[in-house]
Amino acid sequence: MNRLYYGDNLDVLRGCIDDESVDLVYLDPPFNSQATYNVLFRSTAGEKSRAQIEAFEDTWHWGDEAELAFDQVMHAGNSDAAEMLRSMRAFLKENDMMAYLAMMAVRLLELHRILKPTGSLYLHCDTTASHYLKLLIDAVFGPERFRNEIIWKRTTAHGNVSVRFAGCHDVILLYAKGDQPIWNQQFIEYDRKYLADKYRYVDERGRYRLDNLRNPGVRPNLTYDYKGFKPHPNGWAITFERMQKLDSEGRLYFPKKRTGRIQLKRYLDEQSGVAMPDIWTDISPINSQAQERLGYPTQKPQALLERIIKASSNEGDIVLDPFCGCGTTIHAAQKLKRPWIGIDITHLAISLIEKRLKDAFPGINYEVHGTPEDLDGARDLAARDKYQFQWWAVSLVNAVPFAGKKKGADTGIDGLIYFKPDGKTTEKAIVSVKGGDNVNVAMVRDLAHVVDREEAKIGVFIALAESTGPMRTEAVKAGYYKTLYGKYPKIQILTIRELFEGKQPNIPLVDAATFKKAPKEARGDQNALPF
Repeated sequence: MNRLYYGDNLDVLRGCIDDESVDLVYLDPPFNSQATYNVLFRSTAGEKSRAQIEAFEDTWHWGDEAELAFDQVMHAGNSDAAEMLRSMRAFLKENDMMAYLAMMAVRLLELHRILKPTGSLYLHCDTTASHYLKLLIDAVFGPERFRNEIIWKRTTAHGNVSVRFAGCHDVILLYAKGDQPIWNQQFIEYDRKYLADKYRYVDERGRYRLDNLRNPGVRPNLTYDYKGFKPHPNGWAITFERMQKLDSEGRLYFPKKRTGRIQLKRYLDEQSGVAMPDIWTDISPINSQAQERLGYPTQKPQALLERIIKASSNEGDIVLDPFCGCGTTIHAAQKLKRPWIGIDITHLAISLIEKRLKDAFPGINYEVHGTPEDLDGARDLAARDKYQFQWWAVSLVNAVPFAGKKKGADTGIDGLIYFKPDGKTTEKAIVSVKGGDNVNVAMVRDLAHVVDREEAKIGVFIALAESTGPMRTEAVKAGYYKTLYGKYPKIQILTIRELFEGKQPNIPLVDAATFKKAPKEARGDQNALPF
């Protein structure tokens, strides 16, 4: 069941996910904050500022795609959703926020379709659009299916505090598909003051607090004396037989005076804690020193996703994230023995998730759909989006993507491979990707110049088209990079066909930590999912 999909999540949901087949959906869609997100890669050579690529822009604009999404909602058969979206358009007009809401509405309809009757949806958002999104989900799921508005304190106070209160939280909206969703109550530990105030008694069994045994209502049938102690006028909360059992277990507290009342001992080590409220302040955001930090700017704490998954699913239940980014939902689901489905629209995200899974769960089994599996698929990707093709090709040689969809002069660098020829000093190789139908000697010569300019040691030329004899000759002319342990061609040419066949660049001691490595999970068989 574990599956990663590259592509538009709307297309994947419609074409690949069956009706009522998913138990839990978590989505953290890009907010309409007009931000551009960069992914930073870790470099032991100190090139962090350069080794970054534009992952996505979360600005949505009204245009043909938004108009199409709006029309699809109008004809989807859910009149409440259609009427809500139409009313929003009348109010907001055709602006960026309306485009965002139209694109979200058509996806929410599909997410409702794929959820099982016992399933739940968690939508993570900020205050920019949370009020509009809540109305949309009310229309799609029904307002009676709303369960919680969870407030997650994600950071310390920031923003323009001179004109308003400082913002420091995200909103997570929880909706159920049916009236009996999967629910596992979560708890948090008691705070120290509560423990000091309430659990102030200790006996040989442990620390405990006292709880009264008074019945909340008048119960004549539970009115009896026990060892000379009389009940409250309402009666005891338990039967005589239950009272005897608790007494035999040492769980009753008898006051010194007969005028007092028997109380129940509640031992601390038997309590689950405080039932989880809808304000979460105990999970810190990812900071620069966090062990789980991978460098992805929108990465959420794994503890946050683990809490959500534990609360609304059981082992073996299917978890889906349609905007899976760097894969925190996928990681948490795998750790908690839930089959999963992840969807993202960038090859960068898919390749990062694959690396994260392999680092954390060695030997993990999963499927990847939508990425090229043969030359025809590679050609199709190159024709549709040259940047996605470059990122995908760079991932084939375990390189760090470089630059991105930015205007300006071509630097001649599409990726970087860091390596340690002596096991200590970090050097780099330049990766250049060409997705056109024709390649030539000049391109190889250009790469050699870039290698010299950047003071790199090796250049890797990746071509979709087959290389020519003159190109290979030119590569040989560049000579070799010599180390104490051997020599390596300074310019190396690899075709996509050769990479499919398993060939890799000839580089000494590659530094695999170019993108920070996910910690290995301490579990046994990471693929042992109960079905």
